[in-house]
Amino acid sequence: MKKLILFFGTLLIIISLAACSSLTAAPVESTTTTTVENAEPTTTTTTSENTLEEATQPAQVILADTHELAEDYTWDTAEEITITLDGTTVNSDGKGVEVTGSTVTISRAGTYRLSGSLEDGQVIVDTQEDEIVRLILDGVKITSATSAPIFIANAEKVIIILADNSQNSLTDASTYTNIDVEENEPDAALFSKANLTIYGGGELTVNANYKDGITSKDGLLIAGATLTVNAIDDGIRGKDYLVIKDGNIVVTAFGDGLKSDEEDDTSLGYIQIEDGNFEITSGGDAIAAQTNVMINNGAFKLASGGGNNEVVDATLSAKGIKGLVSVVINEGIFTINAADDGVHSNGDIILNGGTMSITTGDDGMHADTSLTINGGEITIEDSYEGIESALITVNAGNLHINSSDDGINVSSGVDGSGIPNGFLSPGQGQPPQPGARPEGGFGQDTFTTTGNDALHINGGYIYVNAAGDGIDVNGAVEMTDGVVLVMGPVENMNGALDYMSTFNISGGILVAAGSAGMSMGLSETSTQNSLLLNFDQVFSAVTSIHIEEVNGDPILTFIPEKEYQSIVFSSPQLESGVEYTMSVGGKTTGEIEDGLANPTDYSAGSQYTSFTVKSILTTIGDTYGHGPGGGPRP
Repeated sequence: MKKLILFFGTLLIIISLAACSSLTAAPVESTTTTTVENAEPTTTTTTSENTLEEATQPAQVILADTHELAEDYTWDTAEEITITLDGTTVNSDGKGVEVTGSTVTISRAGTYRLSGSLEDGQVIVDTQEDEIVRLILDGVKITSATSAPIFIANAEKVIIILADNSQNSLTDASTYTNIDVEENEPDAALFSKANLTIYGGGELTVNANYKDGITSKDGLLIAGATLTVNAIDDGIRGKDYLVIKDGNIVVTAFGDGLKSDEEDDTSLGYIQIEDGNFEITSGGDAIAAQTNVMINNGAFKLASGGGNNEVVDATLSAKGIKGLVSVVINEGIFTINAADDGVHSNGDIILNGGTMSITTGDDGMHADTSLTINGGEITIEDSYEGIESALITVNAGNLHINSSDDGINVSSGVDGSGIPNGFLSPGQGQPPQPGARPEGGFGQDTFTTTGNDALHINGGYIYVNAAGDGIDVNGAVEMTDGVVLVMGPVENMNGALDYMSTFNISGGILVAAGSAGMSMGLSETSTQNSLLLNFDQVFSAVTSIHIEEVNGDPILTFIPEKEYQSIVFSSPQLESGVEYTMSVGGKTTGEIEDGLANPTDYSAGSQYTSFTVKSILTTIGDTYGHGPGGGPRP
């Protein structure tokens, strides 16, 4: 009974600590000028006979400073210049304001309060001065039939303030006639060639019928605002960077939802989100950065490419969150429904916390280089492959993965499911086309083995329900702690576990059930005992597996959710020199979670076999021409 108490005490501790980790970087505090450092180095070493190379995760992501200064948000209200929009005319007697018909041009720095409406007009900012231009939108409705309703052609910095409780809207036409043909500018309903900040207690609705909704060719900072953007191409775009400190943002875009795409300077092209509420529906990527995506908190509802059941042209990218260099998520609540990957990077993904629900037509999370999970609650409701990278490290967290192919896939290569550079060209955004998803997932990711691929499980709770391989590693696996539960495949060309080098376990609990045709046990170079048992028949779903010592102390009751013919089990309670009995069938009266039940609640099963643990790996039954583990499949 002491062993039973120890087993469940250990299991409860592992589960309760699954979302915690000493390696978790704290969310970055909001500052006016921000240099972000995060994600302390995660180094994994092994001392087994088949030693894995030391694997060091990305140490930090440093984002370039923004244009924000404290003085951006203060001004002398007595010096405000009033501009009144009146249908087809504009009234203002302020210096630096020039009115031509329904077009108003601001040529001097200062603070301008705008109110009223223009049926077909434009506000232009064009100043050579080094000071700030502030535009206070206080009940503004501007429609333009020729160009961008607000066009910031030249300025040092522009701050747009949404006056408290004000309702504001900008609407452009489907064709621009007033445009710089060489630069193709402006190309957004709110277009800026200068650094731009938007904030305030009012609301702004942007209806972009030409291309983008809101665009800054420099940096774009949203410091707390309520924005609704409907765009024929991209929703909100900051070329150098897009930083959102807070806000309530709804974007419906045929292209990308939130975007930063500076390609020439590797310190730019990033998206940083501190907090806020986001609802983004996009034909392309919901959130897309040329370099890094950093999310510190917020609530996100993201739908890209029409969702997981839609087919998007193979030349397009329709991911939930994409940072080509890295994606770092510290906290937040995410609901992602993507035609393509849910979370994607051509480099690294680091997940330090948050709650994620992902439904996708391709991978739940894909990183070409490395994927590190230091905490969080992750549920991949539906996917082609659950999580995928050349190097996956799980230090903490609670993962539930459902996949139509492999649950966890470790393999080197480059994801080929997007267009070159992974971005839509201007005007290329297309609505998703309905249809059945082809076999093989979105875009058929292409991988090649390099020999350095690895999976490290140092803690956390992992549940996998896979139609393909449960865990598929084109390299080595090291498990030192945590809980891993695998509901593997029912057909014999896949297995619950599939690895190319070794699977060494030194701690934690692992239970994997599935078909027997390609079954693999854990490696004999492990330091914790394990069992591979291939039954002489296929058992139906929810037929219990029960293991107990011959003296009656139970150590496992597992109820696979699908039919099975093989089980792999490893636990600190599987002790050398001890004789055990295994029973099948029977019933359990207690709670069942992810197939795992309290073994003291089990009764009335039929004994299948008995065995004594005499070596690190105990193998029972026919291996069907495939060894217990440690080599490539025939």
